[in-house]
Amino acid sequence: MRIEDALRLAQEADLDLVEVAATARPPVCKLMDYGKFKYESAQKAREARRNQINTIIKEMKLRPKIDPHDYETKKGHVERFLKAGDKVKITIMFRGREQSRPELGFRLLQRLAGDVAELGFVESAPKQDGRNMIMVLGPHRKKAEARAERDARRRADTEHDSEHDSEHDAELDPALEPVDDGAATAAEEQVAPAASDPAASAAR
Repeated sequence: MRIEDALRLAQEADLDLVEVAATARPPVCKLMDYGKFKYESAQKAREARRNQINTIIKEMKLRPKIDPHDYETKKGHVERFLKAGDKVKITIMFRGREQSRPELGFRLLQRLAGDVAELGFVESAPKQDGRNMIMVLGPHRKKAEARAERDARRRADTEHDSEHDSEHDAELDPALEPVDDGAATAAEEQVAPAASDPAASAAR
């Protein structure tokens, strides 16, 4: 179609003539509301950015001759990172004569990888980097899965707390306690004859 005819069609339809394939032979154009198209494209891009999960690499530093208690503490942090769906960069720092014993760091990294095998896997094998030895652990679960599980757990905790607060309020408020209708009726029957007895009224 000639450009003049396409422009005439666009004017008649109150639309824009937009080139969508400039490299085609002949070029391809489309009749559309270009303002609406730009707005919808911006909305889709914004939604995609909001749903995007950024990969975060946490770092944990250890010494070759780490104390057993410190090791357990560091391992706990690594497990927490992996549960959250984050990668963990493990760095063994060598000092002085320790640099001549790289096998110490290698064995420590292997031990740590074995201890957290249920939560993560070795994504990057141990390798020497100057005075340090580095290994990267990747989580078995994706970040989105970990976040969805965390949000579901928070919602469940919130609902449980709300139910507990309602039960606690009922215990504190006497007006919410059940009334024994039978006991109340019996009490009224005991009071009624006394009020209607003339002798009792004269005595009072």
